[in-house]
Amino acid sequence: MTAGALGPESERLLRELAPRVLGALVRRSGDFAAAEDALQEALLAAVVQWPAEGLPSNPGGWLFQVACRRHADQLQSEEARRRREEARADAREESMVGASEALDHDDTLELLFTCCHPALTPPSAIALTLRAVGGLTTAEIARAFLVPEATMAQRISRAKQSIQDSGTPFKVPSGEERTSRQRDVQHVLYLTFSEGYTSSAGPELQRVELATEAIRLTRALYRLVPGDCETAGLLALMLLTDARRSARTGQHGELIPLDEQDRSLWDRAAIAEGTALISAAFARGAVGPYQLQAAIAALHDEAPSTKDTDWPQILALYGLLRRMSDNPMVALNEAVATAMVHGPAAGLERLRELEADERIASHHRLEAVRAHLHEFAGDKRAAIASYRAAASRTSSTPERNYLTTKAARLVNG
Repeated sequence: MTAGALGPESERLLRELAPRVLGALVRRSGDFAAAEDALQEALLAAVVQWPAEGLPSNPGGWLFQVACRRHADQLQSEEARRRREEARADAREESMVGASEALDHDDTLELLFTCCHPALTPPSAIALTLRAVGGLTTAEIARAFLVPEATMAQRISRAKQSIQDSGTPFKVPSGEERTSRQRDVQHVLYLTFSEGYTSSAGPELQRVELATEAIRLTRALYRLVPGDCETAGLLALMLLTDARRSARTGQHGELIPLDEQDRSLWDRAAIAEGTALISAAFARGAVGPYQLQAAIAALHDEAPSTKDTDWPQILALYGLLRRMSDNPMVALNEAVATAMVHGPAAGLERLRELEADERIASHHRLEAVRAHLHEFAGDKRAAIASYRAAASRTSSTPERNYLTTKAARLVNG
């Protein structure tokens, strides 16, 4: 969605309303693909009309009504036109009051579970949900999965078709079915938060509205399954990580790394809530990946400085996490912790083990960590080369500026 002349507040509002409107449309029509097409046309109409005509008094009702009309127009051209004509007429006569009633129920969590359908592979379910609920572009999702954009576009298209063919009703599943989808829902929320906390592309380091929405949805999921330790761990991880948001950028939006942040700016209430959540989750028994990541985040948040951080404990937790998860980003973070405990040479050795992993071998973060460890080791020439290589690989302007500046300071220092 291109905002055009749309103001930032209206753009935020559209992003917030889109999954709710889509959920209401799917619940009403039972056709996921057609509902998403209608929503996209309604969003485009808002982008064109709102700057010229002003924000409607009921933006959600306006968006829902326009989407209903677009969906009705789609129905008119199908073979079942006669049978669906009544529904089309009803949609055209929908009042703003009726639209408001349709949106009184927040369908976003239901939409999450619907997208995570058992007929889909977990990667396809996650990709579809990030597109429909998280509001991420296909390119952003592709970067999160470390695959080409064309591959991700095909995956999302096939997933929508599978949802349409399944005929599964739009509702939150219960019992075993809910449990089977819950891990995929968690992964969706995790990736959405990650993209919001550190945007993979564009001029801003953070997309606060995405991170905030991920936290809101995770709270809703936690209320639905309060006894699930991994959901508690995921919410704790988000709170403990997001607590640092205000200190991560300077007055011009520039990136400030963890070891240079003003920790007095960190949100202590969020840290306290996250710490309480993860402590309670650990006390209940089995430990999963999100709980381990939350525990690591808590150790960072509780430390007065990078130097005083409990790096041996963090390294031990990353070791456990790596055995649970075949994720190259976990191995990358473990290499940093290794360097902090055993020295930069040991960390660089761990990085060499990742060079054969196609998922991360060309990723800018591998080169960025390599640059940091070379600088830590006192090898300025190698650090400069790696900082420049990392800068050339990222699509994030703040990250690129930070990496370029680091290289320049070493050249001039």
